[in-house]
Amino acid sequence: MNTTSHTLLSPYASKITGTGSAFPQERLTNDDLAKKVDTSNEWIVERTGIRERRISRPGLLDEQNSSLACAAALKALEMAGKTPDQVDQILYATVTPDTLIPSAACWLQKKLGAHRAWAVDLNAACSGFVFALSMADQFIRSGHVKTSLIIGADVLSSITNWSDRGSCILFGDGAGAAVIERTDGHSPHRILSTHLGSDGDLWELFHMPAGGSNLEVTPDAYSKNLHKMNMKGKEIFKSAVRTLSDYALLAIESNQLKPEQIDWFIPHQANLRIIEAVAKRLDMPMSKVLVNIDRFGNTSSATVPTAMDEAVRDGRIQKGQLLLLDVFGAGLTYGSVLVRW
Repeated sequence: MNTTSHTLLSPYASKITGTGSAFPQERLTNDDLAKKVDTSNEWIVERTGIRERRISRPGLLDEQNSSLACAAALKALEMAGKTPDQVDQILYATVTPDTLIPSAACWLQKKLGAHRAWAVDLNAACSGFVFALSMADQFIRSGHVKTSLIIGADVLSSITNWSDRGSCILFGDGAGAAVIERTDGHSPHRILSTHLGSDGDLWELFHMPAGGSNLEVTPDAYSKNLHKMNMKGKEIFKSAVRTLSDYALLAIESNQLKPEQIDWFIPHQANLRIIEAVAKRLDMPMSKVLVNIDRFGNTSSATVPTAMDEAVRDGRIQKGQLLLLDVFGAGLTYGSVLVRW
């Protein structure tokens, strides 16, 4: 099932006014990984496009999930010209919160001093940032919110099975943030449409068996690494290519556009081969695709906002350009957002 929103149905629209990102300092290269598992730099680069990733150091307070999010949020707020006490809402996408109780969003509210904001976590895995962006758009269009702070942040190193050579090469840690503000419904610079979908029937392609109410992390579950991510790579690859392509086209066609009219395609950074396959299906040149997986790996909900932030700050993204955000994650979840910058 997918949902679509068009801002012209409301007197209000939403626009992205600030972006930010933050990463841990420690770089884990492919050569470093080759010392831990049976792999090599050449093997990883050929199959994933990843050369290194950032890893949070356990116990370091400024590299906690919410601390990385706070650093990214402050950069986004500065770009938007906003202070924390002007934020009405914090939507925090993550699968690796600092604690289950309280939420990562509440930890972030405390660290920012955003005392006016109500704050909540949401879990759509790698699709989380786009889900949060769509929700912020709806709250703003309905008139309930003027300024929303959305976060995509994950410390995937905490749930990675570092003995699994097929999956441990993929993941890294990081945080991305965006400030979303109310604008006139007819403004050309706005979120044009959002499209979300889920398929719980395919839960087994990517899941973590233990750690929830279904299965406690017992000594036996711990010894079997059931508290770590488990994925079926080949099936994930096929589903990701198909779904990312479908939802990119859904956003484009819903706005009576053609792929060649998109200025920047910002897909989830799961695997460079997936990104290239989707771009080929869309007949989209790679020169229009924002990629940061080579330096940061798959940071789950942080991939899209960090890639976008980098391109905003280095000047590639310019006012008036069309941005297509496209994601896929465990659940399964997927979605796209079309933005006129």
